[in-house]
Amino acid sequence: MSYWFGNDNRLPQQRLAIVSYVIVGMVGMLLVGFWKLQVIDSDKFLQWAERNRVRSIPVIAPRGRMLDRDGRVLIDNYPSFSVLLLRDDPVQVEKSLPAISDGLGIPLSDLREQLQNSRNLKNFQPIVIKPEASKADVAFIDSHRTDIPVLEMLMVHRRRYLPGGFMAHASGYVGEVSEQQIEASNGRFRPGDFVGKSGLERQYNDLLQGTDGMRRVVVNSVGKEVDHLPTQEAIPGKQIQLTIDYDLQQVAEQSLGAREGAVVALDPRSGEILAMVSHPAPDPNDFAVRVSNEEWKQLNDDPAKPLLNRAIQAQLAPGSVFKIIMATAMLEDKVPPSSFTAFCPAYATFYGRQFKCWVYGKSSHGIVDLHKAIVESCDIFFYNVGQRLGIDRISYYATHLGLGRRTGVDLPSEETGLVPSEEWVQRVFHRKWYAGETISVAIGQGAVTATPLQLARVIGGIAMGGVFKQPHLLKDAPNVGEERFNISESTVEKVTDAMYGVVNEPHGTAGALKLTGVDFSGKSGTAQIINYDLRSRLGKGKQFKDNSWFVGYAPRRTPEIVVSVLVQAGGHGSEAAGPVVRDIVKAYYDKKTKKLDGTVTAENKDNKQTHLSSGTPAAAIEPALPARGAVAAQATQSEDPR
Repeated sequence: MSYWFGNDNRLPQQRLAIVSYVIVGMVGMLLVGFWKLQVIDSDKFLQWAERNRVRSIPVIAPRGRMLDRDGRVLIDNYPSFSVLLLRDDPVQVEKSLPAISDGLGIPLSDLREQLQNSRNLKNFQPIVIKPEASKADVAFIDSHRTDIPVLEMLMVHRRRYLPGGFMAHASGYVGEVSEQQIEASNGRFRPGDFVGKSGLERQYNDLLQGTDGMRRVVVNSVGKEVDHLPTQEAIPGKQIQLTIDYDLQQVAEQSLGAREGAVVALDPRSGEILAMVSHPAPDPNDFAVRVSNEEWKQLNDDPAKPLLNRAIQAQLAPGSVFKIIMATAMLEDKVPPSSFTAFCPAYATFYGRQFKCWVYGKSSHGIVDLHKAIVESCDIFFYNVGQRLGIDRISYYATHLGLGRRTGVDLPSEETGLVPSEEWVQRVFHRKWYAGETISVAIGQGAVTATPLQLARVIGGIAMGGVFKQPHLLKDAPNVGEERFNISESTVEKVTDAMYGVVNEPHGTAGALKLTGVDFSGKSGTAQIINYDLRSRLGKGKQFKDNSWFVGYAPRRTPEIVVSVLVQAGGHGSEAAGPVVRDIVKAYYDKKTKKLDGTVTAENKDNKQTHLSSGTPAAAIEPALPARGAVAAQATQSEDPR
């Protein structure tokens, strides 16, 4: 008993000490917590508080306009609204999804999918859930700001193009940024942003894009705006002026019409592209909002290939247009000599095989020299030239004149075409080149392929005396490239005189295209899809019709304009493609001499279109362009063109 009573004061003192230590520890922890909140994490919590109080809404910069060479607006913008979903409060977002789905007509599954796709983004970064808000959507959002505070409207500037696919492949289109583009942009792009996807929109996207601004507003606890803070203004994209001439572009669109093919008109003195057409073409306005996966699949699966820019991507046999390259090679190489003649009974045998001239079964050309061979497009003459030159000399001249490689035009995804050679066939097919293959190449068939732009540049460069300017669509473009290939004056004179005869001499293959008062020259080409023997067995359906080419220019020497036209499955070059070239050249000279009085029409069309006045938005005018074609013919290697 004495032991316990002797230590009766120790227990309360120990208990008091323990309690004191606990209290001191708790106070210390509170002090550390306060210090962490007030000092260490003060910036972070200040930002959180600021985001709860201040809402930041992006101000989308309008893309720069595109003007034609005369300053008329070709591509503009129009104001629109997108619906933003504010994801600051995930609980509130989840609670509001059913009401948002009903009010905006968006399936609930689509909303959840969009949220899932944006899970890697920060919560304070809003996402676009409906790119094009209707009037009903705007009314719904305004009337439900209190009970659905997670919705906001974003003013955007949609792209507006001329309707009907006018200049569609040259201008290109815009589309929503992909996840890969967002990741690679270093924070520049956000989900829902639009960038150039093809054509000039893609090529000059950095100039056209502009810099977005930011609108900041003060909101209360239910998300209602109560005050405005200073706005960071958006910087519009730069306006660019193109080399395109709206008047010539319109004539080209109308004259080609619904047929599948391409048109390129350029000034060979400067490389400026005056018109570029590819049919069929999608309407870029359909891409200005958002293209569904189903629509995109239909465009890609369409056998007419509407997404293919035939002007720079259609790699097809050039047919008899290639004879101008052959003639240049013959005169420069002096093999055979310029005085060489051949007898054309409409067929000839080379290496044990019979090759026909395009007049086979109808007539013959008789004794043919170089001039007559070009004017009347005699195949037999050029078979003989090709046999004597050989494939490697043909390849040398064709390559140095501009075939088989890109022209350097300021458009993405240009194709190279193909100029065959012994090295090429060994590298690709691991076999030797057969001499008989040279015969087909000599008339622009076989393995040789070219694009309409390449042929325009080559023919224009030869007529310019061996000066080949880099084609371009940006007016006053800096550092325009130039290539020179030494062509003697004698060669230029002989070749251009012959191309003048094609149009202006009685027996020329394009005599019906003669223009009064215009020094119009050119060369037709008819490239076979399959050879005559096979076609006679399979029938003469449209799918086997020849591809039609015509490259024309004016004047005869130092031309101001050269036009290359391809009409797929069009038949004879002078009959299908030739009139399109004539219409454009005529319109060029009519405009030059001021005969048009404000109106441009295709000569063989009754479609009159009013000019755009300087500064008038082209998108406000709706040209009655014809419907586009349907099925694209594919080129194969064959022979005997016209």
